[in-house]
Amino acid sequence: MKPALALILVICSALAAGAAETDNPVLDPIPAADVSLEELKWLNRPVVVFADNPNDPAFQTQMRYLAEDPVELIKRDVVIITDTDPDARSEVRLTLRPRGFSMVLLDKDGDVKLRKPLPWSVREIVHAIDKFPLRRQEIRDERLNSR
Repeated sequence: MKPALALILVICSALAAGAAETDNPVLDPIPAADVSLEELKWLNRPVVVFADNPNDPAFQTQMRYLAEDPVELIKRDVVIITDTDPDARSEVRLTLRPRGFSMVLLDKDGDVKLRKPLPWSVREIVHAIDKFPLRRQEIRDERLNSR
């Protein structure tokens, strides 16, 4: 892992943990050019939002949805990655190969669990994540640790 990116991920995790305790938490998106999916493996659940242009109405809507309720995403170790420049050919774009607007949800093991051609609300995303086997194991572990 690149030392600078590792430091950024540690800082973002710490900020996200602190943000979950405040009244107005924020989950800032990370540009796809600044991250490798491999570096997030087993640490985070990436929600990758693609568009061919940052002015795409579907992209704007998806980003608004994600900003409305970041607490539930933070609880599930979600990181938001954005890519609105097909010409930049980021590693994330080359790996996931979207067409136009796309919202892609990966689990902590790096597997693509969901691809959507339309924006999804945080409620829908969280509902999908809570069905993942890894998330179900996390919930079981949390219950056992809280006893």
